[in-house]
Formats: sequence, structure tokens, C-alpha cells
Amino acid sequence: MVRLQLSIKAELENVTDLVPATDDFEYFFKVKCTSCNEEHPKLVSVNRLEEREVTSGKGSAAHFVWRCGLCKRESSAKFEPGEKPRPYSADANGQFAPFLTIDCRGLEFIGFDPRGNWKCVGAESGTVFFEVDLEEGEWVDYDEKSSQPVGVSNIESQWARA
Repeated sequence: MVRLQLSIKAELENVTDLVPATDDFEYFFKVKCTSCNEEHPKLVSVNRLEEREVTSGKGSAAHFVWRCGLCKRESSAKFEPGEKPRPYSADANGQFAPFLTIDCRGLEFIGFDPRGNWKCVGAESGTVFFEVDLEEGEWVDYDEKSSQPVGVSNIESQWARA
């Protein structure tokens, strides 16, 4: 089993605490088989609240179960129990910061697509923005309380062994 840590980096403008909006957020990852190094041609989605049965283990379950199309080996991944993604704060603005950790068996995640609904908080006003959509690579809005533009842009990610 390999523990992989996903770190994210973004440019935050007058906001902080960027995090998925709900617990049932669908994470989209690029995956690679560690047996034959075959990369899955599409992004795969993983949800922290959904578990699937692993056929090779008695009664074991994982958040993601995948059979490689090339070598046919079954692999799985599981989020750390009870661990939620760490909010990306304004303190880390423009630098990589740990976001989440996943236990992987027979696979590695090699990419991350931040599509889906995120939320963040106005740095000065405390206003919560629930509809932060990063599918286009950036999000911009206006904070009425602080009379400032707000935004998230240039989001990047990297995987490393935890």
C-alpha cells in the first residue's frame, strides 16, 4: 500500500479556505496502473462517501476499485478514514499546500481536475461563497460586504508519497 498526498496551489484574490463545497464531492483523477504503467485514457471520479467491494479481499471495501485494461489487475484506493480535505488558505497563496491523502494499492493517481462546486470565504468580510466553479480554470465574483473583487485562478496540483 502506498499513501499518496495531493497538494494544490492557487492564486486567491481576497478569499481564503478554498475547499470542496460538500462532503459528497466528486474528485476527478488521472490514474496509472503500477504493475504495467498503463494510464487510464479518461479521468476517473472518486467520492469519499461511496465505497465499493474489493473482489480480492474478504469483506474489504475501497472508495475506488479499478481493473487495468491492459494487465487486468484489480487495484483500489481509499481515503484516510475520518480525514477531510484541508482548506487551501490565503497563507499558502501561490504555494503548494497539502490537500488530501489517499491509500493506494496497485495504482497511482497522477493528475487532478478541480471540476465541481467548491466554496471559499471572503478574507476580510467572512462572506461564504458556495458556488465556486473551477471547471474553466478560474472563478471571479464580487464581495458586497468588503466592496472588493474576489477570485480563484491558476489552480495546480501535484502528487507525492505521503
